[in-house]
Amino acid sequence: MKLALAGATGLVGSTMLRVLEEHHFPVETLMPAASPRSVGSSIQFRGESVTVQSLEATLAARPDLALFSAGGDVSREWAPRFAEAGIPVIDNSSAFRLDADIPLIVPEVNAHVLKPNDRIIANPNCSTIQMVVVLDPLNRAFGLRRVVVSTYQSVTGTGYKAVDQLDAETWNRLHPEQPKTVKRVYPHPIDVNALPHIDSFLENGYTKEEMKMIRETRKIMELPELAITATTVRIPVLGGHSESVNAEFRAIPNLSAVQNILRTAPGVVLRDDPEENIYPMPVEAQGRDEVFVGRLRLDESKENTLNLWIVADNLRKGAATNAVQIALILAQKGWIN
Repeated sequence: MKLALAGATGLVGSTMLRVLEEHHFPVETLMPAASPRSVGSSIQFRGESVTVQSLEATLAARPDLALFSAGGDVSREWAPRFAEAGIPVIDNSSAFRLDADIPLIVPEVNAHVLKPNDRIIANPNCSTIQMVVVLDPLNRAFGLRRVVVSTYQSVTGTGYKAVDQLDAETWNRLHPEQPKTVKRVYPHPIDVNALPHIDSFLENGYTKEEMKMIRETRKIMELPELAITATTVRIPVLGGHSESVNAEFRAIPNLSAVQNILRTAPGVVLRDDPEENIYPMPVEAQGRDEVFVGRLRLDESKENTLNLWIVADNLRKGAATNAVQIALILAQKGWIN
C-alpha cells in the first residue's frame, strides 16, 4: 500500500519508521511528510533514502493510509482533509481523542469498537495506553472500582528538544569548565530533578496530561463513571514511562489469581520477583513493544485494592507501536482501499 507518515522527522515519527520495518508492515510506497522547514530533506526506510514532502503534496498523491504524529494543530487541519478524501487516518495527537464519534483505540483492550467506515482513529496518550493494557484484564476478572495513578515520565515524551535540554544540563553538571548552552523546554531544570507538571495547568488544579489520563481511560475501558485520579511527573530518564497504580476492585480472591491473569494477558510481561530484585524498569523497557508490570501487592490499608508498578517505552507501545498495531488490524480486515 501507499502509506503517508505525517511528522516523519520527529521523535515519534522516526520511531514509527523503525516499528513499520520491524513489524514488516506491507508498505509499497512510503510518503513521509513534515513541516515546511523539513520538506526536501530525506529519511531512511528499509535501507533506502526517501524524500520528505509537504502534507499538501502527500494528500494529492492519494495514499491508502495515513499515520499522523505532527501535533494537534496539524491534525485538526489536515486529518479531516485526508478523511474526506477517503483516506483512513490514525492520529497520535490529542485532537480527536475525546470526540464521541471517533474511536480511541488500544488494540489489546477495545479493537472491537473499530468499524469499516472509520476515517479518523485516535491513538491514546502514552501513559493511558500502558495503564489500560494492564488494568483491562483485571477489570474483566474482578470489576474495577477506583484508580489512583502517579506517573514518572521520560523526557522523550516531550520530543528531541527536551532530550537536548537534559543532555546539556547533565553535561554542564559534569563539566562545569566547558558549559553548553541550555535551551529550556521545561520551566525548570530537568537534570537531577522531578517536575510535577506535564502540559498546562487547568482551572481545577490538574494538568491537561492528568485529565487526559482520566478521561481517556474511561472512554477506552467503557467505564464512564470510573473513579480515577492522576498525578503526572516528568523525570530525567530516557527509556520509558513508569506508573505507580493503586486500583480498587469489587473483589480480589488472592494475589496468585492476579498474577495468573497478567501472565497470559496480551501485550503484558509480568516482572515480579522481589527476592531476586526483579521488577520493571525503563532501562529494560526501552526499545520493547510490551507493557511490563510488577511490584504486585495487596493494599493492606484498603480491602480489594492492589498496588502495581507499570513500565513501557512511551515512544513505542505508548505511541508508534500502538498506531502500527491499529493499522495492521485495518489491513488484516481489508478496510484499507
